[in-house]
Amino acid sequence: MKALEKLQLIQEGKLSPEENIKNFLEEIEKNDKNGKKINAFLQINPNALLEAKEVRSNFRIGKAGSLAGLAIAAKSNISVKGMHASCASKTLEKYKAGYDATVIRKLREEGAIIIGYTNMDEFAAGSSGETSAFGVTKNPNALDRIPGGSSSGSAAAVAAGFCDLALGSDTGGSIRNPASHCGVVGVKPTYGLVSRYGLLDLSMSLEQIGPLALSVEDAALLLDVIKGKDERDATTFSVKEKKEKPGKIKIGIPKIEADRKIWELVRKRVEEVSKREGWGFKDIEMKYIDLGVQAYYPINYVEFFSATRKYDGRRFGEKIEEVCGDEVLRRILGGQEIAQAEYAGKYYRKALQAKKLIEEEFEKTLKDVDCLIMPTVPRLPHKFGEKITIEEMYMYDTLTSPVNLAGVPAVSLPAGKIEGIPVGMQIICKKFEDGKMLEIAKKFELEK
Repeated sequence: MKALEKLQLIQEGKLSPEENIKNFLEEIEKNDKNGKKINAFLQINPNALLEAKEVRSNFRIGKAGSLAGLAIAAKSNISVKGMHASCASKTLEKYKAGYDATVIRKLREEGAIIIGYTNMDEFAAGSSGETSAFGVTKNPNALDRIPGGSSSGSAAAVAAGFCDLALGSDTGGSIRNPASHCGVVGVKPTYGLVSRYGLLDLSMSLEQIGPLALSVEDAALLLDVIKGKDERDATTFSVKEKKEKPGKIKIGIPKIEADRKIWELVRKRVEEVSKREGWGFKDIEMKYIDLGVQAYYPINYVEFFSATRKYDGRRFGEKIEEVCGDEVLRRILGGQEIAQAEYAGKYYRKALQAKKLIEEEFEKTLKDVDCLIMPTVPRLPHKFGEKITIEEMYMYDTLTSPVNLAGVPAVSLPAGKIEGIPVGMQIICKKFEDGKMLEIAKKFELEK
Protein backbone atom coordinates (compact mmCIF):
# COMPACT_ATOMS: atom_id res chain seq x y z
CA MET A 1 0.00 0.00 0.00
CA LYS A 2 1.27 3.48 -0.88
CA ALA A 3 2.18 5.81 1.98
CA LEU A 4 -0.47 8.39 1.12
CA GLU A 5 -3.17 5.72 1.15
CA LYS A 6 -1.90 4.45 4.51
CA LEU A 7 -1.82 7.99 5.87
CA GLN A 8 -5.46 8.46 4.96
CA LEU A 9 -6.45 5.28 6.82
CA ILE A 10 -4.57 6.45 9.91
CA GLN A 11 -6.09 9.91 9.78
CA GLU A 12 -9.58 8.44 9.42
CA GLY A 13 -9.02 6.22 12.45
CA LYS A 14 -9.29 3.01 10.42
CA LEU A 15 -5.73 2.06 11.30
CA SER A 16 -3.83 3.07 14.42
CA PRO A 17 -0.12 4.01 14.36
CA GLU A 18 0.56 1.02 16.66
CA GLU A 19 -1.20 -1.37 14.28
CA ASN A 20 0.76 -0.01 11.36
CA ILE A 21 4.09 -0.44 13.13
CA LYS A 22 3.15 -3.85 14.54
CA ASN A 23 2.20 -5.12 11.09
CA PHE A 24 5.59 -4.11 9.72
CA LEU A 25 7.47 -5.58 12.67
CA GLU A 26 5.73 -8.90 12.15
CA GLU A 27 6.56 -8.88 8.45
CA ILE A 28 10.21 -8.06 9.19
CA GLU A 29 10.35 -10.82 11.83
CA LYS A 30 8.93 -13.29 9.34
CA ASN A 31 10.95 -12.44 6.24
CA ASP A 32 13.99 -10.39 7.22
CA LYS A 33 15.28 -10.91 10.76
CA ASN A 34 18.72 -12.52 11.24
CA GLY A 35 19.43 -12.49 7.53
CA LYS A 36 16.31 -14.37 6.45
CA LYS A 37 15.36 -13.95 2.84
CA ILE A 38 16.11 -10.24 2.24
CA ASN A 39 18.46 -9.01 5.03
CA ALA A 40 17.29 -5.42 4.58
CA PHE A 41 17.55 -4.41 8.26
CA LEU A 42 20.56 -4.26 10.57
CA GLN A 43 18.67 -3.01 13.63
CA ILE A 44 15.03 -2.54 14.60
CA ASN A 45 14.14 0.47 16.72
CA PRO A 46 13.31 -1.08 20.14
CA ASN A 47 11.08 1.92 20.94
CA ALA A 48 9.08 1.87 17.70
CA LEU A 49 5.79 0.71 19.27
CA LEU A 50 6.15 3.11 22.18
CA GLU A 51 6.75 5.99 19.76
CA ALA A 52 3.69 4.91 17.76
CA LYS A 53 1.61 5.05 20.95
CA GLU A 54 2.81 8.61 21.58
CA VAL A 55 1.84 9.56 18.02
CA ARG A 56 -1.68 8.22 18.65
CA SER A 57 -1.89 10.42 21.75
CA ASN A 58 -1.01 13.44 19.61
CA PHE A 59 -4.00 12.69 17.37
CA ARG A 60 -6.28 13.06 20.39
CA ILE A 61 -5.00 16.57 21.13
CA GLY A 62 -4.86 17.66 17.49
CA LYS A 63 -1.08 17.74 17.20
CA ALA A 64 -0.49 14.95 14.71
CA GLY A 65 2.00 15.83 11.96
CA SER A 66 1.88 15.33 8.21
CA LEU A 67 3.50 11.87 8.45
CA ALA A 68 1.85 10.78 11.69
CA GLY A 69 1.88 7.01 12.12
CA LEU A 70 4.03 6.14 9.10
CA ALA A 71 7.03 3.81 9.40
CA ILE A 72 10.28 5.18 7.98
CA ALA A 73 13.43 3.08 7.52
CA ALA A 74 16.77 4.90 7.72
CA LYS A 75 20.05 3.99 6.05
CA SER A 76 22.54 3.14 8.78
CA ASN A 77 24.82 6.08 7.97
CA ILE A 78 22.21 8.62 9.16
CA SER A 79 22.33 9.44 12.88
CA VAL A 80 19.35 8.23 14.92
CA LYS A 81 19.90 8.92 18.62
CA GLY A 82 20.51 5.77 20.66
CA MET A 83 20.78 3.45 17.67
CA HIS A 84 23.88 1.83 16.14
CA ALA A 85 24.92 4.04 13.23
CA SER A 86 27.32 1.36 12.03
CA CYS A 87 27.47 2.24 8.32
CA ALA A 88 27.32 -1.57 7.93
CA SER A 89 30.93 -1.77 9.12
CA LYS A 90 32.72 -3.57 11.95
CA THR A 91 34.46 -0.21 12.48
CA LEU A 92 31.33 1.33 14.05
CA GLU A 93 29.48 -1.84 15.03
CA LYS A 94 29.28 -0.75 18.70
CA TYR A 95 28.91 2.99 18.08
CA LYS A 96 25.63 4.55 19.22
CA ALA A 97 24.58 7.84 17.67
CA GLY A 98 24.38 10.59 20.28
CA TYR A 99 21.94 12.80 18.39
CA ASP A 100 19.34 12.84 15.62
CA ALA A 101 20.34 13.99 12.15
CA THR A 102 18.34 17.00 10.97
CA VAL A 103 16.28 14.83 8.60
CA ILE A 104 15.39 12.46 11.47
CA ARG A 105 14.40 15.36 13.74
CA LYS A 106 12.14 16.74 11.01
CA LEU A 107 10.49 13.36 10.45
CA ARG A 108 9.83 12.90 14.15
CA GLU A 109 8.34 16.39 14.40
CA GLU A 110 5.83 15.29 11.74
CA GLY A 111 4.89 12.13 13.64
CA ALA A 112 6.87 9.59 11.60
CA ILE A 113 8.30 6.55 13.42
CA ILE A 114 11.83 5.40 12.59
CA ILE A 115 11.28 1.65 12.38
CA GLY A 116 14.93 0.67 12.03
CA TYR A 117 18.33 0.92 10.40
CA THR A 118 18.81 -0.62 6.97
CA ASN A 119 21.71 -2.57 5.51
CA MET A 120 24.05 -0.89 3.02
CA ASP A 121 27.39 -1.21 1.30
CA GLU A 122 30.02 -0.65 3.98
CA PHE A 123 30.47 3.11 4.49
CA ALA A 124 28.43 3.52 1.28
CA ALA A 125 31.41 2.23 -0.72
CA GLY A 126 29.74 0.03 -3.32
CA SER A 127 27.11 -0.22 -6.03
CA SER A 128 25.68 -3.67 -5.39
CA GLY A 129 24.74 -4.16 -1.71
CA GLU A 130 27.41 -6.86 -1.40
CA THR A 131 30.10 -5.08 0.65
CA SER A 132 28.23 -4.88 3.99
CA ALA A 133 30.08 -6.44 6.92
CA PHE A 134 26.78 -8.03 7.96
CA GLY A 135 25.85 -9.96 4.85
CA VAL A 136 24.44 -9.12 1.44
CA THR A 137 21.00 -7.65 0.91
CA LYS A 138 18.86 -9.54 -1.59
CA ASN A 139 16.63 -8.09 -4.27
CA PRO A 140 12.97 -8.72 -3.31
CA ASN A 141 12.06 -8.94 -7.01
CA ALA A 142 14.83 -11.42 -7.84
CA LEU A 143 16.36 -13.11 -4.81
CA ASP A 144 19.31 -14.46 -6.77
CA ARG A 145 20.37 -10.95 -7.88
CA ILE A 146 21.88 -7.88 -6.24
CA PRO A 147 19.53 -5.07 -5.12
CA GLY A 148 22.05 -2.38 -6.06
CA GLY A 149 23.78 -0.02 -3.67
CA SER A 150 24.81 1.58 -1.60
CA SER A 151 21.29 2.23 -0.21
CA SER A 152 20.50 -1.43 -0.77
CA GLY A 153 18.60 -2.10 2.46
CA SER A 154 16.42 1.00 2.14
CA ALA A 155 15.36 0.17 -1.42
CA ALA A 156 14.81 -3.50 -0.56
CA ALA A 157 12.80 -2.60 2.57
CA VAL A 158 10.40 -0.47 0.50
CA ALA A 159 10.12 -3.05 -2.28
CA ALA A 160 9.52 -5.90 0.21
CA GLY A 161 6.82 -4.03 2.13
CA PHE A 162 8.80 -3.68 5.38
CA CYS A 163 8.10 0.07 5.79
CA ASP A 164 6.07 2.90 4.31
CA LEU A 165 9.04 5.01 3.19
CA ALA A 166 12.81 5.00 3.52
CA LEU A 167 15.80 7.32 3.58
CA GLY A 168 18.95 6.67 1.59
CA SER A 169 21.98 8.70 0.61
CA ASP A 170 23.22 9.25 -2.93
CA THR A 171 26.89 10.00 -3.73
CA GLY A 172 27.08 8.78 -7.32
CA GLY A 173 23.78 6.96 -7.73
CA SER A 174 23.39 5.21 -4.37
CA ILE A 175 19.65 5.93 -4.11
CA ARG A 176 18.76 5.71 -7.80
CA ASN A 177 20.80 2.57 -8.53
CA PRO A 178 18.99 0.30 -6.00
CA ALA A 179 15.68 2.01 -6.77
CA SER A 180 16.10 0.91 -10.38
CA HIS A 181 17.04 -2.69 -9.54
CA CYS A 182 14.31 -3.08 -6.87
CA GLY A 183 11.51 -1.45 -8.88
CA VAL A 184 10.82 1.53 -6.60
CA VAL A 185 11.12 5.33 -6.79
CA GLY A 186 14.33 6.97 -5.59
CA VAL A 187 15.15 10.69 -5.50
CA LYS A 188 18.56 12.35 -5.44
CA PRO A 189 17.71 15.97 -4.54
CA THR A 190 19.55 19.08 -5.69
CA TYR A 191 22.79 19.42 -3.72
CA GLY A 192 21.98 21.75 -0.83
CA LEU A 193 18.23 21.12 -0.76
CA VAL A 194 18.42 18.62 2.14
CA SER A 195 20.59 18.97 5.24
CA ARG A 196 23.55 16.64 5.55
CA TYR A 197 23.93 17.29 9.30
CA GLY A 198 24.09 13.87 10.94
CA LEU A 199 25.09 12.01 7.77
CA LEU A 200 28.25 9.90 8.00
CA ASP A 201 29.07 10.67 4.41
CA LEU A 202 31.21 8.99 1.79
CA SER A 203 31.98 12.16 -0.18
CA MET A 204 30.99 15.50 1.33
CA SER A 205 30.83 17.52 -1.89
CA LEU A 206 28.61 15.02 -3.74
CA GLU A 207 26.34 13.19 -1.29
CA GLN A 208 22.69 13.98 -0.57
CA ILE A 209 20.06 12.31 1.61
CA GLY A 210 16.87 11.49 -0.26
CA PRO A 211 13.67 9.39 -0.22
CA LEU A 212 12.80 5.93 -1.51
CA ALA A 213 9.13 5.09 -1.97
CA LEU A 214 6.57 3.05 -3.89
CA SER A 215 5.30 6.08 -5.81
CA VAL A 216 6.47 9.51 -6.95
CA GLU A 217 3.79 11.16 -4.78
CA ASP A 218 5.04 9.30 -1.71
CA ALA A 219 8.62 10.33 -2.45
CA ALA A 220 7.50 13.95 -2.88
CA LEU A 221 5.70 13.78 0.47
CA LEU A 222 8.88 12.69 2.26
CA LEU A 223 11.13 15.14 0.40
CA ASP A 224 8.83 18.03 1.30
CA VAL A 225 9.37 17.27 5.00
CA ILE A 226 13.15 16.80 5.00
CA LYS A 227 14.19 19.65 2.67
CA GLY A 228 15.10 23.18 3.70
CA LYS A 229 17.89 25.37 5.03
CA ASP A 230 19.64 24.16 8.17
CA GLU A 231 21.84 26.40 10.30
CA ARG A 232 23.97 23.33 11.13
CA ASP A 233 24.78 22.72 7.44
CA ALA A 234 26.27 25.67 5.56
CA THR A 235 25.70 23.95 2.18
CA THR A 236 21.90 24.14 2.49
CA PHE A 237 19.61 26.66 0.80
CA SER A 238 16.12 27.96 1.44
CA VAL A 239 14.19 27.61 -1.80
CA LYS A 240 10.63 28.60 -2.62
CA GLU A 241 9.61 26.59 -5.64
CA LYS A 242 6.65 27.28 -7.88
CA LYS A 243 3.88 24.73 -7.45
CA GLU A 244 2.25 24.96 -10.87
CA LYS A 245 1.88 21.87 -13.02
CA PRO A 246 4.34 21.57 -15.92
CA GLY A 247 3.03 22.76 -19.28
CA LYS A 248 4.32 21.58 -22.64
CA ILE A 249 7.55 19.79 -21.85
CA LYS A 250 10.64 19.46 -24.05
CA ILE A 251 12.61 16.30 -23.29
CA GLY A 252 16.27 15.76 -24.11
CA ILE A 253 17.59 12.22 -24.58
CA PRO A 254 21.39 12.12 -24.17
CA LYS A 255 23.36 9.79 -26.42
CA ILE A 256 25.01 7.51 -23.89
CA GLU A 257 25.93 3.83 -23.74
CA ALA A 258 23.54 1.33 -22.11
CA ASP A 259 22.18 -2.15 -22.76
CA ARG A 260 20.08 -2.13 -25.94
CA LYS A 261 17.01 -3.69 -24.30
CA ILE A 262 17.10 -1.14 -21.47
CA TRP A 263 17.32 1.74 -23.92
CA GLU A 264 14.42 0.34 -25.96
CA LEU A 265 12.27 0.18 -22.83
CA VAL A 266 13.10 3.74 -21.80
CA ARG A 267 12.61 5.21 -25.29
CA LYS A 268 9.28 3.43 -25.57
CA ARG A 269 8.09 5.09 -22.35
CA VAL A 270 9.27 8.51 -23.59
CA GLU A 271 7.43 8.03 -26.88
CA GLU A 272 4.23 6.81 -25.18
CA VAL A 273 4.05 9.62 -22.63
CA SER A 274 5.12 12.34 -25.09
CA LYS A 275 2.39 11.29 -27.51
CA ARG A 276 -0.24 11.20 -24.74
CA GLU A 277 0.76 14.56 -23.22
CA GLY A 278 1.64 16.38 -26.43
CA TRP A 279 5.27 16.79 -25.37
CA GLY A 280 8.31 16.96 -27.61
CA PHE A 281 11.57 15.04 -27.36
CA LYS A 282 14.89 15.00 -29.18
CA ASP A 283 18.26 13.27 -29.05
CA ILE A 284 21.06 15.49 -27.77
CA GLU A 285 24.83 15.32 -27.61
CA MET A 286 26.58 15.95 -24.30
CA LYS A 287 30.33 16.22 -24.79
CA TYR A 288 31.46 15.68 -21.19
CA ILE A 289 28.86 13.34 -19.71
CA ASP A 290 31.09 10.33 -20.43
CA LEU A 291 33.72 11.78 -18.10
CA GLY A 292 31.40 11.20 -15.13
CA VAL A 293 32.91 8.03 -13.67
CA GLN A 294 36.50 9.11 -14.42
CA ALA A 295 35.94 12.39 -12.54
CA TYR A 296 33.77 10.91 -9.81
CA TYR A 297 36.09 8.28 -8.38
CA PRO A 298 39.22 10.42 -7.76
CA ILE A 299 37.05 12.97 -5.90
CA ASN A 300 35.25 10.18 -4.04
CA TYR A 301 38.51 8.47 -3.02
CA VAL A 302 40.17 11.64 -1.71
CA GLU A 303 37.15 12.89 0.22
CA PHE A 304 36.49 9.43 1.67
CA PHE A 305 40.12 9.10 2.77
CA SER A 306 39.84 12.46 4.52
CA ALA A 307 36.54 11.55 6.20
CA THR A 308 37.85 8.25 7.55
CA ARG A 309 40.78 9.78 9.46
CA LYS A 310 38.52 10.16 12.51
CA TYR A 311 38.00 6.39 12.65
CA ASP A 312 41.33 5.88 14.37
CA GLY A 313 40.30 3.46 17.14
CA ARG A 314 40.42 6.17 19.80
CA ARG A 315 37.43 8.42 19.18
CA PHE A 316 35.04 6.19 17.23
CA GLY A 317 34.98 2.41 17.33
CA GLU A 318 37.78 0.36 15.81
CA LYS A 319 40.62 1.54 13.60
CA ILE A 320 39.07 1.39 10.16
CA GLU A 321 42.04 -0.06 8.25
CA GLU A 322 42.20 -3.02 10.63
CA VAL A 323 38.59 -4.20 10.32
CA CYS A 324 37.13 -2.85 7.07
CA GLY A 325 36.37 -4.79 3.90
CA ASP A 326 38.31 -4.78 0.63
CA GLU A 327 36.34 -2.05 -1.14
CA VAL A 328 36.61 0.39 1.77
CA LEU A 329 40.34 -0.29 2.09
CA ARG A 330 40.78 0.16 -1.67
CA ARG A 331 39.21 3.62 -1.50
CA ILE A 332 41.18 4.64 1.59
CA LEU A 333 44.53 3.62 0.05
CA GLY A 334 43.60 5.07 -3.32
CA GLY A 335 42.54 8.36 -1.75
CA GLN A 336 45.75 8.50 0.26
CA GLU A 337 47.84 8.10 -2.88
CA ILE A 338 45.86 10.62 -4.92
CA ALA A 339 45.97 13.16 -2.09
CA GLN A 340 49.77 13.15 -1.96
CA ALA A 341 51.27 16.32 -3.36
CA GLU A 342 52.99 14.67 -6.32
CA TYR A 343 49.69 13.20 -7.53
CA ALA A 344 47.25 15.99 -6.61
CA GLY A 345 47.64 17.98 -9.79
CA LYS A 346 47.57 14.91 -11.98
CA TYR A 347 44.35 13.34 -10.68
CA TYR A 348 42.34 15.22 -8.05
CA ARG A 349 42.56 18.70 -9.57
CA LYS A 350 41.95 17.30 -13.04
CA ALA A 351 38.86 15.57 -11.66
CA LEU A 352 37.66 18.88 -10.21
CA GLN A 353 38.17 20.53 -13.60
CA ALA A 354 36.12 17.78 -15.26
CA LYS A 355 33.44 18.23 -12.58
CA LYS A 356 33.18 21.91 -13.49
CA LEU A 357 32.87 21.10 -17.19
CA ILE A 358 30.09 18.58 -16.48
CA GLU A 359 28.26 21.07 -14.25
CA GLU A 360 28.43 23.78 -16.93
CA GLU A 361 27.30 21.37 -19.63
CA PHE A 362 24.23 20.30 -17.64
CA GLU A 363 23.39 23.94 -16.95
CA LYS A 364 23.66 24.84 -20.64
CA THR A 365 21.76 21.75 -21.86
CA LEU A 366 18.91 22.26 -19.41
CA LYS A 367 18.31 25.76 -20.78
CA ASP A 368 17.21 24.20 -24.08
CA VAL A 369 15.09 21.35 -22.66
CA ASP A 370 12.94 21.00 -19.54
CA CYS A 371 14.43 17.67 -18.53
CA LEU A 372 16.78 14.91 -19.55
CA ILE A 373 15.64 11.28 -19.63
CA MET A 374 17.83 8.19 -19.84
CA PRO A 375 18.25 4.80 -18.17
CA THR A 376 19.26 4.84 -14.51
CA VAL A 377 21.69 1.92 -14.75
CA PRO A 378 23.29 0.70 -18.01
CA ARG A 379 22.84 -3.02 -17.31
CA LEU A 380 20.68 -5.51 -15.42
CA PRO A 381 21.79 -6.41 -11.86
CA HIS A 382 24.21 -9.31 -11.76
CA LYS A 383 23.55 -12.57 -9.93
CA PHE A 384 25.18 -13.37 -6.60
CA GLY A 385 28.35 -15.36 -7.20
CA GLU A 386 28.71 -14.03 -10.74
CA LYS A 387 32.29 -12.95 -11.44
CA ILE A 388 32.46 -9.23 -12.08
CA THR A 389 35.55 -7.03 -12.34
CA ILE A 390 36.09 -3.85 -10.33
CA GLU A 391 35.83 -1.88 -13.56
CA GLU A 392 32.48 -3.51 -14.40
CA MET A 393 31.23 -2.79 -10.86
CA TYR A 394 32.17 0.87 -11.14
CA MET A 395 30.36 1.09 -14.50
CA TYR A 396 27.04 0.74 -12.65
CA ASP A 397 27.51 4.46 -11.82
CA THR A 398 28.17 5.74 -15.35
CA LEU A 399 24.69 7.20 -15.86
CA THR A 400 24.10 8.43 -12.31
CA SER A 401 27.43 9.94 -11.19
CA PRO A 402 27.34 12.90 -13.66
CA VAL A 403 24.20 14.12 -11.86
CA ASN A 404 26.05 14.29 -8.54
CA LEU A 405 28.99 16.07 -10.14
CA ALA A 406 26.59 18.63 -11.63
CA GLY A 407 24.63 19.05 -8.37
CA VAL A 408 21.28 18.74 -10.17
CA PRO A 409 18.25 16.69 -9.04
CA ALA A 410 17.31 13.31 -10.50
CA VAL A 411 14.63 10.71 -9.86
CA SER A 412 14.64 7.05 -10.83
CA LEU A 413 11.28 5.38 -11.37
CA PRO A 414 10.28 2.02 -12.86
CA ALA A 415 10.17 1.88 -16.66
CA GLY A 416 9.18 -1.78 -16.87
CA LYS A 417 10.86 -5.17 -16.62
CA ILE A 418 13.25 -7.25 -18.68
CA GLU A 419 13.16 -10.99 -18.02
CA GLY A 420 11.18 -10.20 -14.87
CA ILE A 421 13.88 -7.82 -13.56
CA PRO A 422 12.87 -4.20 -12.80
CA VAL A 423 14.49 -1.49 -14.92
CA GLY A 424 14.54 2.17 -13.95
CA MET A 425 14.47 5.36 -15.99
CA GLN A 426 16.05 8.58 -14.80
CA ILE A 427 14.55 12.09 -15.08
CA ILE A 428 16.91 15.03 -14.52
CA CYS A 429 16.06 18.74 -14.17
CA LYS A 430 17.80 22.04 -13.36
CA LYS A 431 19.09 22.81 -9.89
CA PHE A 432 16.24 23.36 -7.41
CA GLU A 433 13.61 22.23 -9.92
CA ASP A 434 12.99 19.14 -7.80
CA GLY A 435 9.24 19.81 -7.64
CA LYS A 436 8.92 20.23 -11.40
CA MET A 437 10.96 17.05 -11.89
CA LEU A 438 8.60 15.06 -9.68
CA GLU A 439 5.53 16.44 -11.46
CA ILE A 440 7.02 15.27 -14.78
CA ALA A 441 7.86 11.90 -13.22
CA LYS A 442 4.22 11.39 -12.18
CA LYS A 443 3.26 11.33 -15.86
CA PHE A 444 5.69 8.43 -16.42
CA GLU A 445 4.47 6.19 -13.60
CA LEU A 446 3.32 2.79 -14.72
CA GLU A 447 -0.12 1.55 -13.75
CA LYS A 448 0.01 -1.09 -10.99
